[in-house]
Amino acid sequence: MDILASRQNPLVKEIRKLHSAKGRDRQNQFLLEGTHLLEAALEANYPLMAVCCTPKWQERNEQLWEELKKQARRSVLASESVLEAIATTMQPDGIVATAQRRTTELPPIATSGVALALETIQDPGNLGAIIRGAAAAGADGLWLSGDSVDLDSPKVLRASAGQWFRLPMAVSSDLKARVIDCRSRGMQVIATRSNAPVTYWEIDYRRPTLILLGNEGAGLSAELSAIADFQVRIPLMAGVESLNVAIAAALVLYEALRQRDPG
Repeated sequence: MDILASRQNPLVKEIRKLHSAKGRDRQNQFLLEGTHLLEAALEANYPLMAVCCTPKWQERNEQLWEELKKQARRSVLASESVLEAIATTMQPDGIVATAQRRTTELPPIATSGVALALETIQDPGNLGAIIRGAAAAGADGLWLSGDSVDLDSPKVLRASAGQWFRLPMAVSSDLKARVIDCRSRGMQVIATRSNAPVTYWEIDYRRPTLILLGNEGAGLSAELSAIADFQVRIPLMAGVESLNVAIAAALVLYEALRQRDPG
């Protein structure tokens, strides 16, 4: 197989466009970087468009490369300099791939368990960590407001540590309507608020539950908070103003898991 060595190659130019949200929107594709993430995509049987690796990476991962070639429409060996050009990380480990975006239609997120609704999450590291925690705690999925960071931003995928492929997720153009719909189908809606009268562990999460979490700085909007059946707080020691939103999500999710599965 020939080695792709020119940064001016059309494929290289197309992949580089996926570094930006505008490019991902135009091509309806996103970028996957690194061995661990590609292993997760393979395990989830997620279809790939193009997969590019360096000869050194191929030598170290011959079996994985063969499996990825079967799953991708196109497979290419690339020089170190080309791989660096198409990756968003400073020191890529030798493999990058592209894939079609998830469907824009809402996935079948269950309304019988525990799910998340996230409003205006801006930090990709936070969103990735929330996804990772939600998958670990057995959440049924999450909805993300349309004004949040891209669900398939490269930083979100990396921060999810491969769990991105395991969790049903969708971007909602009208998160309020989605929350109201969940409530009408029997889910109790829980909003986190710093001065709420009830602590998060006083809620019965054995009921179908939708947990609302808001923006890192502004928190949850008053409009969404008003829909909630219960508003809960996470107690903090004196002098601590707030918790990272990913940590807050994990605390509530694991309390729900504890109640639902005491073993």
